[in-house]
Amino acid sequence: MRYDLHTHTTCSDGVLSPEELILKAKSAGLSGLSITDHDTLSAYTQETFEIAEKAGMQLIVGVELSTFHEHVSVHLLGYNVSLKSPALTQLLTRLQMRRVQRNRSILDKLARCALPISEKELERLGSLQQLGRPHIARIMVEKGYVPTIEKAFTRFLGEGKPCYDAGEIISTQEAVEAVHAAGGKAIIAHPHLLKKRRFVKKLLALPVEGLEGYYGSFRKEEDARWIALAEEHGVAVTGGSDFHGHDSVHAKLGSSWISKEAVDALFCTNDC
Repeated sequence: MRYDLHTHTTCSDGVLSPEELILKAKSAGLSGLSITDHDTLSAYTQETFEIAEKAGMQLIVGVELSTFHEHVSVHLLGYNVSLKSPALTQLLTRLQMRRVQRNRSILDKLARCALPISEKELERLGSLQQLGRPHIARIMVEKGYVPTIEKAFTRFLGEGKPCYDAGEIISTQEAVEAVHAAGGKAIIAHPHLLKKRRFVKKLLALPVEGLEGYYGSFRKEEDARWIALAEEHGVAVTGGSDFHGHDSVHAKLGSSWISKEAVDALFCTNDC
C-alpha cells in the first residue's frame, strides 16, 4: 500500500483538479494521498473528501508552506492539520497576500527586462493569491520569451536571477508553530533541493517531526543520504513525488512514496 504525500492541484500550481488528481492516484495504484498545495488548503472541500472516499483513497490533509531560515528559502510540509485552525488560517492569509505582492513585483521586474506580462494575462490562470512563479514561467513560454519553463527559472525567475523576488519573509520556526497549533506534523520538504547537509541539520534542530527522505525521481543514493540524516536525528521519514502534472521538471505521481505502516506510525493515535 503506497502513499504519495506530496502532490499539487489547480488550487496552487498543479494542472489537475483535486478530483482529477484523486482519480489519477487511484489508477496509479496508490492507496493514499496528500494534496500539499502551496500556502493554501482550498483543495479540501467536502466534495473532495467524498470523491476520495468513493475512490477508496485515504486522504491526509496537507499543505506546503513557503518559509525562510537564515535567509534561505525552505518549504515546510504540514500534515494532518485542522482546516479550522485560527493560527494556520492567519498564516495562510499572510502567505497568500505575500503571493499577490510578490507576483506584482516579479511582473514589474520582467517589464524592466523588456519581457512584459500584464496582471490580466496572469490572472487568466487563476487568482494572484494562488499563482506563483511556475504560472509566470508558463506565460513566458507562451509569449516566446523563453523556450521552456526550466529556462524561465534558470535565466530570470530562480533565486538570485534578475526577476526573482523573495516577498515577505516568514520564518520556518513561525510556520512550524502554526502547524503545531493546528494539531499537525511539521516536515522539512525535499532536502535534496537544499543540498547542504549542515544547513538541513540546522533545520532539524527546530521542533519538526520529520524529513522528506523519499522525493521525486531522485536516485536511491541521494534519498539514502537524507534518510540517514533523519534517522540520526530521530525524526520520521516521509516521501512524495511533488507531482504537478504539467511538465518534466516534476516527477510522476507515485514515483516516491511511503508505506501504510509509516503513515500509521506518523499520524495514527493509539486507537488506530
